[in-house]
Amino acid sequence: MKSYSMTTEVLTKHIDALGHVNNVQYLYWVQDAAHNHWEALIQNINKPLGVWVVRSHSITYKQAALMGDTLTLKTRVKQIRGVLSERIVEIFNAERKLLAVCSTQWCYINPINQKPELIPDSILELFK
Repeated sequence: MKSYSMTTEVLTKHIDALGHVNNVQYLYWVQDAAHNHWEALIQNINKPLGVWVVRSHSITYKQAALMGDTLTLKTRVKQIRGVLSERIVEIFNAERKLLAVCSTQWCYINPINQKPELIPDSILELFK
């Protein structure tokens, strides 16, 4: 499946009382990576689409990110089935050490009735 990468910088506002990035900040970055990937995939589509909402996150922290680190987030959709997709986001530091891995289950929602909707073939094709 198509992958997407982005970079971000660790700023003072991301640091917790222990001197490393707060765990919740990783989830913000995970959502940013997913959003940016989706926007890149649909940039040339001019028809109404469903929206993705998070059903669950599972994150494993391997090593702390620190103030001033430049991070690379790599994401891809690992699996799609029915109304659900599983997206993996890996977060690396500049030395290419894996800091965290997040698996998120996303649900495709009809924006009008706000109910889960089978992921259309046209959307499935975007991820191939």
